[in-house]
Order: sequence, then C-alpha cells, then structure tokens
Amino acid sequence: MLPKISDPVLLFDIPLYLWTMEETLEQIARRIDAGIFTQHSVVNVAKLVKMRTDPQLREAVISCDIINIDGTGVVWGARFLGLPVPERVAGIDLFYALLGMAQGRGDGVFLLGAKESVVNKAVENIRLAYPKLHICGWHHGYFWDHEEAIVDKIQASGAKLLFVAITSPKKEIFIQRWQQRLQVPFVMGVGGTFDVVAGFTKRAPLWMQQAGLEWFYRLIQEPRRMWRRYLYTNMVFAWLLLREKWRGKFDL
Repeated sequence: MLPKISDPVLLFDIPLYLWTMEETLEQIARRIDAGIFTQHSVVNVAKLVKMRTDPQLREAVISCDIINIDGTGVVWGARFLGLPVPERVAGIDLFYALLGMAQGRGDGVFLLGAKESVVNKAVENIRLAYPKLHICGWHHGYFWDHEEAIVDKIQASGAKLLFVAITSPKKEIFIQRWQQRLQVPFVMGVGGTFDVVAGFTKRAPLWMQQAGLEWFYRLIQEPRRMWRRYLYTNMVFAWLLLREKWRGKFDL
C-alpha cells in the first residue's frame, strides 16, 4: 500500500516521495496555485552515495520540498528494501511534463544555467516543441559577478516555474539564498537537462532507460571520466543496500 500522497519515506535518512509522474505534477500544480514555494530535487545512485560524504550537498537536497527518485538503480534498491516505489520519475521526463503542464495552464517559465550557446539552443528547441508556452526569460549559468541582477530579472519576469541547470550544491545554495526575492513558486534543479534539450548531449535509447542502463550509456560516451565514478558509486550503493537489508531497520 502506497503512503499518503503528502508523506515521504526515508531511504538512508533521505526523505523521498513515492509518487507517480501524474501525482508529482498534480502536487506541483496545487502548490503553485496555492502560492506555496516549492523547491524540487531528484536523487540517483551517484547523488545518494555522494551525500554520505558531502554534508553541504546532503543539506541542500534534504531541504527541498519534493524529492523524487530519478535513477532506476534507486528504484530497484528501494524495492529490494521493501519500499513500494510505483515508478521512476526521471528529472528530464518531469521537466518535459512540466513544460507541457505550464503551456496548458498558461504559466510562464524561466530557464537559468548551462553555457550561453546551450541555453539559447534549448530555448529554440523548446519553442518548436511547445509553441504556446510562455517563456518569460532565460540566462546562462555564468552570472556570479552580477548575481543580484539575475535574481531581479527572474523576479521581474513573472515566471511561475524556474528551471536551474547549475551543479549541486551550488544551485541549491543559490535558490535558498534568494528564495524570497525570486518570487517564483516552483523551482527545480535540472542538472544537464538543457544540454540534452539543446541536442548537445544524447540521452540513452529508451530500452536502455527502461533497463536501468543509462549510466552505462554515459560510461560509453565518456569512459575516462565516468568509469571510476560509476564503479565506485554502484559498489557503495550495493553495499549500503545489503547492510540495510541485513539490519532490517527500514523506516517507513
């Protein structure tokens, strides 16, 4: 039986919401309509493992209002421990779904982050895919020498949804620092999503996504940079799961 839609469960002391994509969209829409500030994040295996040794990242993630399970490995691991995870809510899939929702509702969006060429191309492609979407504005992620001016630009845009493509925990710190002044009800960190939307990075084929092999696809693309990361994080995550299963101390 699934927990109440408003209640998170704990996985390694991280509060996760076991919602479907549809339930996630429903809750986000309700919070936007109610004017409740919502900071969204997702977790995968690599982030969960890194959070154990990076207290700043851990605090940035657990301070978010909604945390979905992105990685298939986390879905499988949580189910292994008895958590009734209904499905994976991948960050990039939620991003596209939110664009569709915003277009239908007439909510404005603002895109912040990535290189200038990347975010410009992403906006161009989004306009082609969502011709009635109100894009209030966009800006690249290299603005730290005039940070306050960017915050004012976002506030003046009237956007209801802000998508931030900046690395963690930098983006979470930025959002928390300027939360009140941004005046945007929903903010989501989207990692490398703009690169995919712009067409500069290829996403794994659907069958690899469904098989939980997106990490392997990235490994093939960048073997020198990624092999240590995935070997280490996957082994640590497997060990954590086995330890938790053995202890039998899962907090529901």
